[in-house]
This record gives sequence, structure tokens and C-alpha cells, in this order.
Amino acid sequence: MFEALERMPMEELARRHAACRSHLARVAPEAGGLAVFSRLAIYYLTGTWGNGVFWLPVEGEPVYLCRKGIERARLESPLAAMFPFKSYSELPALLREAGSPLSEVAAAEMSGLTWALSDLLLSRVTGVRFVPGDLALARTMAVKSDWELAKMRLCGARHDKGLREVLPALLRPGMTERETAHKAWEVFFSLGHMGHMRMGAHGEEIFLGHVAAGDSGNYPSVFNGPVGLRGEHPAMTLMGSAGKVWMPGEPLTMDIGFVLEGYHTDKTQVYWAGPESGVPDEARRAHDFCIEVQTRVAEGLRPGAIPSELYAMAMDMARASGLAEGFMGLGGNKVNFLGHGIGLAIDGWPVVARGFDEPLEVGMTLALEPKHGIPGLGMVGVENTFEVTAAGGACLTGSRYDMLGVE
Repeated sequence: MFEALERMPMEELARRHAACRSHLARVAPEAGGLAVFSRLAIYYLTGTWGNGVFWLPVEGEPVYLCRKGIERARLESPLAAMFPFKSYSELPALLREAGSPLSEVAAAEMSGLTWALSDLLLSRVTGVRFVPGDLALARTMAVKSDWELAKMRLCGARHDKGLREVLPALLRPGMTERETAHKAWEVFFSLGHMGHMRMGAHGEEIFLGHVAAGDSGNYPSVFNGPVGLRGEHPAMTLMGSAGKVWMPGEPLTMDIGFVLEGYHTDKTQVYWAGPESGVPDEARRAHDFCIEVQTRVAEGLRPGAIPSELYAMAMDMARASGLAEGFMGLGGNKVNFLGHGIGLAIDGWPVVARGFDEPLEVGMTLALEPKHGIPGLGMVGVENTFEVTAAGGACLTGSRYDMLGVE
């Protein structure tokens, strides 16, 4: 009676399972498999936005145990072993009957459960020692297949078209931040944006992204990014404020994501309220510097490059240029990273920051976001999404990064 909107190819799923097993052997060599719980991870490893538990044994057939929606799962996923369950206490018997029993030591996606649910799991599933498996999953998801990259390239092209070609004609100084955000939504939805974006960090939320006019770009922010914003309300510190008007002589910073078929790209476009010739020298210099940083770091997005070394290079550039103050945020908004992995979630692995010393691989996708806060004026700079290639970072979100004047 029903047909799936998309059915993930079995070859794609098998590639993911093999990569995850390979990473698991290094991250948790004593584990006999990996149990995942978050819907995002279940989707990645099954092809359906599942509600339940997915078990990937080191050897044997993967099994998805579904709390609700197994009929949909059977439409969307090519997995053979899928069974309903109601309680964690059923897991050992169900997996044993499926021919892929839980091992005495099992890796777990620990970020996929709340504290309360993990306590419940441990009380229901005895005789199993769970060890962290999140890093194996993160490393697997970081390297995109051709199937995934095709989605991200299309997403990035539409993202760029929306922000640089379509939206400028709909903006004008005198609009509130909220009005400009609504125009962005109008454009993005017309280009296929799916509406709901996802973040992996526990408790972090995103809705369209950051829309900051003038000094809103330096407004104190709780979000782990350099762009400040007033947001809708103290209870919803996202999007743009209905009380802040974009005035002539101010930047409008739109740090907003696009999502298509589950995959995200991230991009920041700065608009100037007035002719581009009216951009103050301080703002122009800072913006051009951010483009230079992005270019240099993107050139280094090659297999074997070390993210922490790329971060150190960017920080050295900021100090040598006399722009360290305000680079990557002003005051309490300053962040200690330059970019982040991206894919099924906005905030992926790896991060371009200190401590990320594992080499990049072909097929990884990262958003680079060098930005600069200017006291009393706002935030300038760029963000774009890049694919790691042998020739350096290939930008998925366009090739022009200048500020756009809007009169």
C-alpha cells in the first residue's frame, strides 16, 4: 500500500557498518559490538529514523529492535533483522534469538541516552559491561560516501543560491531582524530546505540559525559560536529579534544553515545596509582578513592534515595581523575553534581546534567560520562548508565571500 520516500542502498549501509566495525576495533577492542540509541545514529546505521536500539555486532548480522514504527522501518531500511520490543529487559533474549547476542563487553553510544535511561538500561540488562563507543561512531560519520556527498553538494548549491542570489532582493534596511529571518525562511523553503535542522551536542538547539543586525552580532550568547544575537526571547535565543531594526550603516550577519535530505551545510553571509563603498575601513579589513583565513585553512583541508595545526595557523595569522582581539568573537562570545565537521548534524567531528590531532581524510566535510567582532558595529566574516580532497578543500557553498550591499 505504501512506498518509501527513499530507501537507503544496501551497499551504502554495508560500507557504514564495515567502517564502524573498523573504528570500534581501535576505540574499544574488547567490545563485541556497538549499541546505538539516538534516532540520528539509528538512521545513519539503518536508513530509518528509528525509535529503539540498533546492535552492530563485530561479527554477525546487525539487528534493529524497534519500539514503534516497525512498519515504516521495513519500508525504508534494507536491513533483514528488525523486530519489535517494549522493554530493555527483552534485549538479551531478542538478540540471542536473532543470532547476534549481546557480548559480555559491549560498546554503547553513551551520548544517545539520558542519565535516567542509561540507569534503566543497566538495571534491565545485567551481565554486560558497557564501554564508550561514541568515538567510533563519530569517526565513521565524519567520512562521507559519494552517496552522501551528492546530497551535500546539492544542499550547498541551493544554500549559496538562496543567500547570494535570491535573498538580497528581498532585504532592505529598516526591517527588523525577525522580518529578515522570515524572508530567509521564505527563500530557503522555496529551494527545498526541509525546515528542521539537527545538532549532536546534548541540549543544543538550532532553528534557522543566527540573524544579527548591528550590535546584535556582539550581544551575549549562550550558543557555542562566535556570533552573538538577541534572538526571539530569553526563552528562545535563536533566529532574530522583532525589536531590533537593521539600520543604515550596519552589517546584517546571517549565520544560517540549510538541510536537504537530512544533510546540512553551514554558511554565513554578511549584508551591509547601504552601498558597499560605505563599509568602514575597519569592517572591510576585518572581513577581508576572515576571507584570507578561510582561504589559507581551506587550502590545508587535505588528507593527512592535522586540524589542531590548521587552527594554530589561523590564530598565528590573527596575532600577526593585529586582529586577535575580536577574532572568533568578542569578550565572552569568543570561542576556541575555527570550524567543525558537518553532515547529518550541524556540529560534527572533527573540530578545527586544539586537541584534534588525528589527520583528515578524503570525504570529510567541515564548516570553516572565521569571524570578527567589532565593538559598537557588529560581526563580520564568513562561513562555508568544504569537502576534504587531495587538492585541498572544495567549497560546497559557493565561491564568493564578499559582503553584499543592500540599499
